[in-house]
Amino acid sequence: MSSHEKTVLVAGTFDILHESHINMLKNARNLGSKLIVMLSTDEFNLSKEKKAYQSYETRKFVLEAVRYVDLVVPEQSWDDKALYIDMFDIDIFAMGDDWRGKFDDLKDTFPNLKVMYFPRGHTSTSKLKADIARDYQ
Repeated sequence: MSSHEKTVLVAGTFDILHESHINMLKNARNLGSKLIVMLSTDEFNLSKEKKAYQSYETRKFVLEAVRYVDLVVPEQSWDDKALYIDMFDIDIFAMGDDWRGKFDDLKDTFPNLKVMYFPRGHTSTSKLKADIARDYQ
């Protein structure tokens, strides 16, 4: 199967979309012909004790406007990764490298799945929020 027929899945919160997010989405999309983004819902973030500045609806709206993204689906629980990998016949699952190794066990269930971890870029949402808080107080 050529890269032209592969489906790639990425997951995340994508709060306050920035250049590092775009680079990750671009790099992920370059691995295949279709990119699906599994976007953490506000409820799922709460269960992870993570709060997004932007609502799920806003984050979804912005992601859907990115040229590299073909589809945005909600991630409502940890089990959704396996659900969507199965449902969309995913070839490659990619995450930021702060999650390195955490999802390798998906290969036990899906032996043909390639799991990749992308390096974090120069920008992070936490750094952006800290800079904004410091610069605009």
